[in-house]
Amino acid sequence: MLILPTLRGYFLGMGMPDTELEKIVKRWVEWLRTQRNYSTHTISSYLSDLNIFFKHISESDVNLNDLKRMDIRDFRNFFSIRAKSNIGKASIAREEAAVRNFFKWMDESDIMKNSAIFQIATPKQPKILPRALDVTTTFDVLDAAKKDCREPWIGERDIAILTLLYGCGLRISEALNLNGEDITNSELLKIHGKGNKDRYVPLLPIVWERIENYKKSCPYNITAKGPLFLGARGDRISPRIIQRKIEKIRLQLNLPPNITPHALRHSFATHLLADGVDLRSIQELLGHASLSSTQRYTEVDLEKIKQEYKKAFPDEEETD
Repeated sequence: MLILPTLRGYFLGMGMPDTELEKIVKRWVEWLRTQRNYSTHTISSYLSDLNIFFKHISESDVNLNDLKRMDIRDFRNFFSIRAKSNIGKASIAREEAAVRNFFKWMDESDIMKNSAIFQIATPKQPKILPRALDVTTTFDVLDAAKKDCREPWIGERDIAILTLLYGCGLRISEALNLNGEDITNSELLKIHGKGNKDRYVPLLPIVWERIENYKKSCPYNITAKGPLFLGARGDRISPRIIQRKIEKIRLQLNLPPNITPHALRHSFATHLLADGVDLRSIQELLGHASLSSTQRYTEVDLEKIKQEYKKAFPDEEETD
């Protein structure tokens, strides 16, 4: 697990090997992991963001009293400096989210209350449409998963994982966190998703078949309590393995660089919408807490319609 080494290195870099604030941050990290079900990657990013914030306050030790004394001008100054720095808007937004999250958790945990940060409006982010593949390309990606694998069972594993992402609309973390006991029948799949929330999604026959093919070919024993998808050494597979697999497939098929494992989840939702499935049903399948997150796919579908229209009528201009 990468979180604790990251946390130790982070505090040593701050000159705080063992302080009250370090213990508080460790509690926050544990809460993010167990109660919010944040991934190791997200938690590590949040810790890095908090490190930037602490260094802004002081180049040496930072303590709880420093955080208590901060007023709205202090927070605005920090956010203003970060906004003017040469980093992307998405990174700045995540830094602000990390700091707000930490202060909100301390407030709700009765550790420390400082309402100044909540008086600053959250910056609006540019609307980013989900990246989706067309149906033909999606199946090309799935078919390519078994090719060029050093061992046949690894090819069966990879195509099972990618089929699961597309066939059930899973996040990569949700798929790789599955244990053997989570798939016990060929009809329903129980997913432990974001925010510590469980949901059930239908299991298509092709998804079940490919998972069964993988399990039969896997040289390791897959137990009920152990990981379903295993790496070459028999431990739980890392998301980076699948990310690299998609990168390799992307080059083979000459796909754009924004095609990632998450694109299969987006494709799942976009293709369902195109087939007439209602937004509420798609929301439940994806595990979105808010319908507004799911509504992004209507814009994807509309954009696709516009593109097809332009192909059919290239000489016509759009009017209001």
